[in-house]
Amino acid sequence: MENQATIDELDRVLDLRRLDGPGAGGEEHSFQGWNQPKPGGRLFGGQVLSQCVVATSATVAEDRPIHSFHGYFLRAGSIHSDLTFGVEVLRDGGSFSARRVQAYQDGAPIFTGMASFQRDEEGLDHQEPMPLDVPQPEELPSLADHLRGGDHPLLEGWVFKRPFEIRPAEPAIQTTFSGERTSRERMWIKAVAPFGDDRVRNAAALAYAADYNLLEPTLRVHGIPWYTEELRMASLDHAMWWHTPVHVDDWLLFDLEGPRSNNGRALGTASVYARDGRLVAHATQQGMVRLKRS
Repeated sequence: MENQATIDELDRVLDLRRLDGPGAGGEEHSFQGWNQPKPGGRLFGGQVLSQCVVATSATVAEDRPIHSFHGYFLRAGSIHSDLTFGVEVLRDGGSFSARRVQAYQDGAPIFTGMASFQRDEEGLDHQEPMPLDVPQPEELPSLADHLRGGDHPLLEGWVFKRPFEIRPAEPAIQTTFSGERTSRERMWIKAVAPFGDDRVRNAAALAYAADYNLLEPTLRVHGIPWYTEELRMASLDHAMWWHTPVHVDDWLLFDLEGPRSNNGRALGTASVYARDGRLVAHATQQGMVRLKRS
């Protein structure tokens, strides 16, 4: 029942309410989203990303799925303020469509992004192979198992209530650091209860989950646990590419890398593979990462 409750909460995140009728070319479509409760009162960036995918997709023909999204986090959002989305129709060409989206709270934009959509078509097809040295998810304990018995409010109030099960191949670093200092890590991710086959909602759910751990390799290479008191982190921008339809009901391998950190920023990337080896998506994020000095 608890697993279904977290999936029901994700469904509620993705069920946007339209505030206007369908607009003509160039008009702005408006939507309102529900804010998922989170300790500390700040919006989860993955919530906003996933809602932007749903909002922009609602203004495009069904035969044009999203294939890329690029956005910037402008301000910290609050779970206590209404969240609305404005979607501007930029172009509908023969194969591609483009949309601009902004998320607003209290009259100010907190996030801005662009999404591109394309009809499915035949073309050149190749991919980098899936890593072969990763244990299968059945061979790995879940992140919750790694952290069970830990004492931090975010564990019970956030990590243990996620709609996705995470099975990391490396030791968890939420509360303490152990293991190798490496800028690469891998983890399997899957919805904790049946989610369904809707293509838009699965793409949005992947955007939601991609915001969990993209910056974790930077913490790992520097030996810093997530819940270090002096640590200050915030997402700055986020980009995603969907290469094929994704299904979050099945295990997805996130192959994560942290290629660079400097100047109070860190870059994280993820190649996302289906269990059968298909490379289904990529995600990249840059974030602010600072250690507050006394």
